[in-house]
Amino acid sequence: MTNPIIQIKGLTKSYGGKRGIVDVSLDVAEGEVFGFLGPNGAGKTTTIRLLMALLHADAGSARIAGLDCWQQSVDVKRLIGYVPGEPSLDPNLTGGQILDYFAHLRGGVDRAYLKTLIERLDLDPNRKFRQYSTGNKRKVVLIQAFMHRPRLLILDEPTSGLDPLNQQEFDGMVQEARDEGRTAFLSSHVLSEVEKTCSRVGIIREGRLVKVGDIADLKDIKRYEITISFARPVPASAFAKLDGVVDVETLNNGSAVRLAMQGAADAVIKAAAQYPVVSLTSYEPSLEDVFLRFYESDGQAPREAAGVA
Repeated sequence: MTNPIIQIKGLTKSYGGKRGIVDVSLDVAEGEVFGFLGPNGAGKTTTIRLLMALLHADAGSARIAGLDCWQQSVDVKRLIGYVPGEPSLDPNLTGGQILDYFAHLRGGVDRAYLKTLIERLDLDPNRKFRQYSTGNKRKVVLIQAFMHRPRLLILDEPTSGLDPLNQQEFDGMVQEARDEGRTAFLSSHVLSEVEKTCSRVGIIREGRLVKVGDIADLKDIKRYEITISFARPVPASAFAKLDGVVDVETLNNGSAVRLAMQGAADAVIKAAAQYPVVSLTSYEPSLEDVFLRFYESDGQAPREAAGVA
């Protein structure tokens, strides 16, 4: 790994009797796009708020570009573009006024680049923030995070509320930042979201970091479902031993099957083609579903399930 821009060591935060995060240690290299994954409530936002010095840790340390996140928080924030999970901005200002305000705080930004971002995300800057839909509110905070081309982007569930076209634009913005040598640290609970942009991932569960590795390591936990309906009953045994099939459930008196999948679906598609298919649907569960069904159902402890050394 090149020199880390984010260094987290033994970070712990509790909320009275409620769980926060416990002994989280993590390095993020300069210039990489790092995905921070976990079910809702796992500790992603707590970790990010600690990095942003919006919370104080009970134990441990956090440094960005060698600077202490609390002791040197003003200097740290100059390096960062931040998207909070739940933005709270003046509802009576227009989107354009909000962006102008943040641009002024930054000491000015490239106005041509700002205009390009507004056009790319198709934001109407003349409407008041309170009049925006959830997706348009998200666009405002994304633009303010990117518009000064920060050295580090810290993005908490950045695509929440965006439609598919704007999600695609966001992916392009992250990739461009990476190509320019900048770093992105983004949280998500959707596996497919981070697969498109991230080179490495860390997975947090119940406040503990349970896995850190390359994006290819997601194959260890990624499962999805395929449901196939047929014009007549088909034996489940026709699919049970195929490559990629983890489990088979018979539905509708044998005229449909639900397959738990891990890996490519090529063998399943070829096998299904031998029967009269009425419909085929594929469903990719959220990471929260993956944890609930894959980790908890087999009774393994989090660290064992994640294969952490």
